[in-house]
Amino acid sequence: MLENPTPSPQRSQLDCQIRLMREADLAAYKQLRDGMLAGHPEAFTSDARTELLRDAESYRGRLSGGNGGANLFTLTAWLDGQLVGAISCEHEARVKVRHVAHIVGMMVSDGLHGRGVGRQLLQRALMLLEGEPVLELVTLSVTSSNLAAVRLYESCGFIRYGRLMGAIKLPDGRLVDKDLMSRRLR
Repeated sequence: MLENPTPSPQRSQLDCQIRLMREADLAAYKQLRDGMLAGHPEAFTSDARTELLRDAESYRGRLSGGNGGANLFTLTAWLDGQLVGAISCEHEARVKVRHVAHIVGMMVSDGLHGRGVGRQLLQRALMLLEGEPVLELVTLSVTSSNLAAVRLYESCGFIRYGRLMGAIKLPDGRLVDKDLMSRRLR
């Protein structure tokens, strides 16, 4: 007689501390980013080899108001004193497009995917963006084959408005498509 298989345990959702990145976090941010770029080259437009040469201080522009005001903020996710995720939001000062923000650099440590870290980061980012009266629209791009990320963005109200075919060319010559997504803030 066959026994019922043991159901796989459901991965519990994590409750991270989400906060704005501080100057003291730059080294941890670089370490997380370097790991993500090396482990997931298809997910980022930056390449690991080039970024590895940067020092932690070079990410100072990712702090709130950094890079001449183009970076609105970078949120970080902390679990047991370790940086496990981050998301940045940028915008331009040009009058005709200053109502548009851009989400860039979303990353969650390997082993924590599917545990709610990305959702917590994204929801907090959207809450901050909705609090900015000048902002009306937020955009992002996501690797088309990263279905979990696409589903996360869709569940938070993003819609795909296009696909950039061959957006990333990997070192082995493979081309990776990016979905272009947007969400109204008001």
